[in-house]
Amino acid sequence: MKRSEIRENVFKLVFCGDFYSMDEIPGQVERYFEEAALPDEETGLAVFSEEDRAAITERFDQIKSRIDEIDAKINEVAKGWKTDRMGKAELAILRLAVFEMLYDEGVPVKVAINEAVELAKKYGGDDAASFVNGVLAKLT
Repeated sequence: MKRSEIRENVFKLVFCGDFYSMDEIPGQVERYFEEAALPDEETGLAVFSEEDRAAITERFDQIKSRIDEIDAKINEVAKGWKTDRMGKAELAILRLAVFEMLYDEGVPVKVAINEAVELAKKYGGDDAASFVNGVLAKLT
């Protein structure tokens, strides 16, 4: 699985995490993999290898453990748009990107921003890409 595909799956888990209590999250992660891992129609193979699943889960757990810290960074730069006012998709994208920018030395900052903007185009509202880009640009 490509890094961008892993990133997109992590985004989906981060997004879902806002709708469940901390106690419910492990079960929801399992459910996500069960539902998302249906066999590919062409190859008949499961979408997630064990390595993919481990990478996605590890990244999600790392973000989840730093969520307060990440939100504080977002709130510092998102003037007039605190995390409690943001759309859930945009917030999940920002959380993932901020994590990559601040805590993942294997992801260049420009790549984290570009990938976040692409996710915002795909999953966010009409102005999501420019909003995400603007917030992340203030962190650099």
